[in-house]
Amino acid sequence: MITIRFWLVSILFFFLFSCNNDDKIKDDRTIFNYNEMNGLSSLDPAAASNFENIWPVNQIFNGLVQLDDSMVIRPCIAKSYSLTEDGLEYSFYLRNDVYFHDNLCFKKGKGRKVTAKDFVFSFERLFDSKVSSAISLLEVIDRSEKSNYKGFIAINDTLLKIYLKKPFSSFLSILTMKFFSVIPREAIEMYSLDFRKNPVGTGAFTFKAWDEGTKLILLKNQNYFERDSNQNRLPYLDALTVSFIKDRETSFMELLNGKFDMLSGADAFNTNEVLDKQGELRELYKKKFYLQKQTFLKTDYIGILVDEKNPIVINSPLKLKAIRKAINYAFDRNKLVKYLRNNIGEAAHAGFIPKGLKSYNPNLVKGYDYNPEMVQKLLAEAGYRDGVGLPELVIHTTDVYKEQAEFIQSQLAENNIRIQISIEKSSVLRQAVNNSEYNLFKKSWYSDYADEENFMSLFYSKNFSPQGVNFFHYNNVRFDSLYEIALKENDELKKINLYQKMDQLIIDDAVIIPLYYDEVVRLVSNKIKGLGNNSMNLLNLKTVKKQN
Repeated sequence: MITIRFWLVSILFFFLFSCNNDDKIKDDRTIFNYNEMNGLSSLDPAAASNFENIWPVNQIFNGLVQLDDSMVIRPCIAKSYSLTEDGLEYSFYLRNDVYFHDNLCFKKGKGRKVTAKDFVFSFERLFDSKVSSAISLLEVIDRSEKSNYKGFIAINDTLLKIYLKKPFSSFLSILTMKFFSVIPREAIEMYSLDFRKNPVGTGAFTFKAWDEGTKLILLKNQNYFERDSNQNRLPYLDALTVSFIKDRETSFMELLNGKFDMLSGADAFNTNEVLDKQGELRELYKKKFYLQKQTFLKTDYIGILVDEKNPIVINSPLKLKAIRKAINYAFDRNKLVKYLRNNIGEAAHAGFIPKGLKSYNPNLVKGYDYNPEMVQKLLAEAGYRDGVGLPELVIHTTDVYKEQAEFIQSQLAENNIRIQISIEKSSVLRQAVNNSEYNLFKKSWYSDYADEENFMSLFYSKNFSPQGVNFFHYNNVRFDSLYEIALKENDELKKINLYQKMDQLIIDDAVIIPLYYDEVVRLVSNKIKGLGNNSMNLLNLKTVKKQN
């Protein structure tokens, strides 16, 4: 097994390799270090379905387009693009100065120039469900005679065409996902399944080594194609290391001791210790690091199975809309966020679409506030005055959310609604919800791409689980009609209006119980400058500088 000593030698080798002729190590080498508590399973962009994988993949690979920190789609390897008037054919015009990283898979180990054929190869690979879970995102691709039965055609080295079966206004947003990064055929031919730990991309950092469960090292790509506003070549950092310490107290001490430059996520540190009740950094720690908080495109909620063909629903009072609404009114979301999350996030008083997306508007999409009087009125309307005769309900969740579930349980009990909490393993909960085995369940949804369609797709009747993501088996003809119109609509204001109407339908039918809209939370060393933050929680280290 490779030891920690190897990693120290590797980094030292990198420094020595970059020395001046007098063989003295430069003292301005900069390495960004962060910890990933949940580990890393693959560096193949085809497997970039969670943040643990997405973050390092984002440093190694590029796609046609990318998101900036304002969630605006910008050019990347594609310097420009166009769309036909019928919305069925995209043309991407590629830069001619982008090269794959040097690697043994290439002739003489020298990375070659990226061409449109590389994107065709990379995208076709995603149709293999054994390789990637992105296949559902490709259902809109037209693989008919029109596109030579491929859907993607390289007209020449710098022109790529993509054909769609029907207009899909969110398609460009989907292409910002790391699934759609460009990879070289030579690397797959050489490494096959081991490409997951031998990645070859075009990104700002190149792969050096990975001791699974211990350390990942990426080095600066000296030939990276992007530059800053002063035409300085990016990135500024010399290297990136990722550690995989699972214990949050240990990782927090490493941050305090200067060994880590960042911890990310409210679960990565003790929020009660580090933050005050207003969610701000305690004075004690301000000399060491600063706090980054940013709206996160993520909604935490309690889902309700509403498929009246399912015996679980037939025999449950949750089949009644009045009961579902009563639960929504029966607890104080503001207190939940303030006392159990140290004001990280915002209480969900609007719809399912979170703060940070353009259609979010609590003045237009009216959700639920704490209202005990309304609870009693709705219970009586459902035939359970004062809760008499109302069966005990069961909410399924994981240990991470036990405290939140207990808070909701207590408040519901005060309002004559009794619930029992069932703690499950994450894998068990996920499978059971997919298979419609639970009537009431705690989940969260974060955006795969920055478009409201990603949230509304959970309620489209053609997306019933387990094949799709409609875990509730919600079926509303009006909703489906609006959703299908929105898919084709390119006018931004019209799309916003459509999404708001859909969101209100979901709330009015009480298919879910929105809890809060989450926030990205990071503790960052004061030595780090230029670390952007965005509502997709993407980590972009291209423009980061570190003071020694």
